[in-house]
Amino acid sequence: MGNAELEFDKRLKKIVRRHDQMRNGVSHVMTRDGLIIARPRRRAPRFPLKGVLMLLAAGILFKALMYYNLGGVTYGERVGQLENGTVVEQAGAWVMQADPATLWVAQQMRTFLH
Repeated sequence: MGNAELEFDKRLKKIVRRHDQMRNGVSHVMTRDGLIIARPRRRAPRFPLKGVLMLLAAGILFKALMYYNLGGVTYGERVGQLENGTVVEQAGAWVMQADPATLWVAQQMRTFLH
């Protein structure tokens, strides 16, 4: 009888664990024999990768727009002015420096808008 109790406890723990996982939601799957099974829905990634990528793309687009509107020389001068400022301004200068992606997007703007 002791072995039967251990097997029962093992099955019960598995059911409780699966039930706890279903708090996130379930997805229903039909097996080959036509039986519909509710499975726990996979958790979404905790790190918002899509949001970070969209923020990065918006930043590059903003920098490219500034580079396009001001021109390369004026843009470089203004970033140079930031480099000589406070620590916050120096950090802004580091972020706003023209990188290859910014230059490429600005070139594309120049090509399509002129």
